Amino acid sequence: MLELAFTTPWALLALGILPALWWLLRLTPPAPHTVRFPAIRLLLGLESHQDTAARTPWWMLVLRLLLVIVLILGVAGPLITPVGERAAKGSPLVLVIDTGWAAARDWAARQAAAMGALDQAERDERSILLLTTAAGAEIATQPLSVASARALVRGLEPKPWPTLRRPVAEAIRALPRDQVLSAVWLSDGLDEDGSGVELAKALQHLGGGVEILLGRTGRVLTFAAPNGWEIEARRASGLETAETAVLQAVDEVGHVLGQGEATFPAGTSSTTAKITLPPEMASRVTRLGLANEQGAGAVLLLDESRRQRTVGLVSGSEAATPFLDGLYYVQRALTPFADLRRGLIGAVVETKPAVIILADIPAILGTSAIQLRHWMNEGGVLVRFAGPALAHAAAEQRTALDGEEGDPFLPVRLRAGQRTLGGALSWSSPKGVAPFEESSPFAGLTVPSEVNVSAQVLAEPNVLLPEQIWARLTDGTPLVTAKRQGKGWVVLVHTTANTAWSNLALSSLFVEMLQRILTLPERSDTAHAASSEVLAPLKMLDGFGRLGAVSETVVPGEQTFGPHHPPGLYGTKGQSVAVNLGPHLKRLTPLQPPQGVRVAGLDRKVRESDLRPPLLMIALALIGLDLLLTLVLRRGGRTTVVAGTLLLVLVVPAQAAQDLGVSAGLFTRLAYVITGDAGLDQTSAVGLESLSEVIGQRSTAVLAKPMGVDLERDSILFFPLLYWPLSPHQQALSPESAEKLNVYMRMGGVVVLDTAALPFGSEHKIPEILEGVALPPLIPLDTKHVLTRSFFLLKETPGRVVGDTVWVAEQAESLNDGVSPVVIGNQDWAGAWAVDQRGRSLYPVLPGGDQQREAAFRFGVNVVMYALTGNYKADQVHLPAILERLGR
Repeated sequence: MLELAFTTPWALLALGILPALWWLLRLTPPAPHTVRFPAIRLLLGLESHQDTAARTPWWMLVLRLLLVIVLILGVAGPLITPVGERAAKGSPLVLVIDTGWAAARDWAARQAAAMGALDQAERDERSILLLTTAAGAEIATQPLSVASARALVRGLEPKPWPTLRRPVAEAIRALPRDQVLSAVWLSDGLDEDGSGVELAKALQHLGGGVEILLGRTGRVLTFAAPNGWEIEARRASGLETAETAVLQAVDEVGHVLGQGEATFPAGTSSTTAKITLPPEMASRVTRLGLANEQGAGAVLLLDESRRQRTVGLVSGSEAATPFLDGLYYVQRALTPFADLRRGLIGAVVETKPAVIILADIPAILGTSAIQLRHWMNEGGVLVRFAGPALAHAAAEQRTALDGEEGDPFLPVRLRAGQRTLGGALSWSSPKGVAPFEESSPFAGLTVPSEVNVSAQVLAEPNVLLPEQIWARLTDGTPLVTAKRQGKGWVVLVHTTANTAWSNLALSSLFVEMLQRILTLPERSDTAHAASSEVLAPLKMLDGFGRLGAVSETVVPGEQTFGPHHPPGLYGTKGQSVAVNLGPHLKRLTPLQPPQGVRVAGLDRKVRESDLRPPLLMIALALIGLDLLLTLVLRRGGRTTVVAGTLLLVLVVPAQAAQDLGVSAGLFTRLAYVITGDAGLDQTSAVGLESLSEVIGQRSTAVLAKPMGVDLERDSILFFPLLYWPLSPHQQALSPESAEKLNVYMRMGGVVVLDTAALPFGSEHKIPEILEGVALPPLIPLDTKHVLTRSFFLLKETPGRVVGDTVWVAEQAESLNDGVSPVVIGNQDWAGAWAVDQRGRSLYPVLPGGDQQREAAFRFGVNVVMYALTGNYKADQVHLPAILERLGR
């Protein structure tokens, strides 16, 4: 059974004018009176060539009344809805929205779906019970007007912590049962602890039916290993579709330094990806994230414990055979994790490394000692490996530079000589490494049974020695000792860094121990701070994964993720600890709705028929028919043919024109190249739409909604500007597509080529992708170019990131009035332009924030004006000469 409703019922009042309209249409002039006049005989025999109807034909009256009725009904907005789909008028609608971390990925679509539910409730004259499920949200069960609920929905944002649904379910169960309530739940698709099913059942008990709308659930990143950059990406389990995630390494100013791919095979919920960067670049990475995906779960912040550090290496001597070199195994172990600098002590200290490793250096004196002491006091970690030279020097230790006894660059005093197999202090056999104590930085590492030590230097016993031992041999003698030195550390490994005294350097334990030592500059300071006070929040992640200021609700010391403890950076600047959401999330269990609950996608269509478009189209056809019949009655001849043609044009639906590709040329609009990467294409569409709105606000140019084009099959000649973000999977253009671009540029079109999504170091792929495209000679964009003053006066051209040089064509006045047909950069301009309906940015802009975003919008306005108007402002270069001439 169907039900008829109207979105604007008051318009039906206009039907009351139909009787008056009928009377007006039937009005005719008064009947003529016969007046006898002798001269009337002169008019006999004359025939009139124009007849005037004495009365409008009845069928014309019916046609015009029908036209008025159709127009009134069309304005009233009739809807036909199945009776089961429409709740009782006046009963509140319960609208539940998940606002946890997992909802951020499809947040714009979720808000649009919520607005659709509110629009339908407004037509049904229903109030709204709006509830959100993020932890810390206030739960209010008082009915709201649709207008108030709409304002609240526009202001909602996802939170960077999980949902808390049980309090919402309890609030719903506490609602009075005096009326039947229907519910719509915009779910994030996850059910970690069974509270999702509990909430769905509570909504079912309201009696009016439940509809759950599902979108794409956010994905999370975690570290696959305690050290290194092998990253695990996870998604909701049970998905039967294959999916590819692109992992990006980003520095502090937003440059994408490298990328890696994580492919989810069908039916799997986790995969791994690895990014390999040169050490000098890896040390600049501050965050890892999924490309074109917003959300706190899709971000991993890196603190000092994860960044690749600079490590200085100093050896007492270099052996002719690499395997006998004192630092050969150290260098092999640290190459994947650190930027290694080798040289003399003074030269190494000047590079300001985090760690310096000395291999069998007997004594440090003079200027090197002063430099090294100052460096350690500022937080440096000095690691020394023993050897024959150090063992010999232990017998000749002198008073230190500061007057204390012993070597200031050793954590303990050493006994003379060394303990070796067969020596005065001999073992019957080499000794293994004992398990590490909980207080040791090496705690948790597994000790291979095959590792053994055949020689070591021994420490002089003292009362502090037990506290300074980080590792022991199975007989209890120290293998690694350490002591704080100012803000830094001095660490001694009591055996050699090569295989002369042990086989430790050949084991995986050697690599793991060195990795733990590399984290000392950060872990030591933060552990020291944590032992005396709780780490204070420094910068916090919001629900979209953007790093920003600390909220007033954050409380130091809180451990459960929520309003008081969001993910972000804690500590102090330069000594921060990254607290990420992903590693703390359990298995992403999908929601299993109970029986009787209807599930649909966010883009689901309400099963109702809107009769307004066809009614208005019928009214348009009736207007044309009335015009045609009127001309026929007046014997219009050729005019009738023209009117008939006009009628055919009027009744052609606009959608048919769009299908023919004509709509692209009816309005001025921007376009973007469809790359096949859903995230990249979404960013381009939203970014260009936001830019078009800004241009409309700041200039007289009016741009229609941007369109996506496929270079292989669509025409691009209609668009003044084509934005093309190169995808990491971009294939080379076909000869036909390349020629299409060539024609487009020759005809005056401007192509903005953005390479920000390409991995660092893959610039060589650009010529391969653009093979066949006749690019003109390129020059760097400077402040003298007309592009920097086509609307705003610009000194810089940033996007979401600062990027490198922007390139334009070398000016040639003979071609397209000197307008550059191409603009190339790696700034991710669309990412900076992309904002939601409330003007909130979708992606972080680094490092300049809102000021940099404004500069990106101004550059976008300039580019569009440049494409629309050419280089008419190039004459400004002559302005100084003109002013000088006028002054004369």
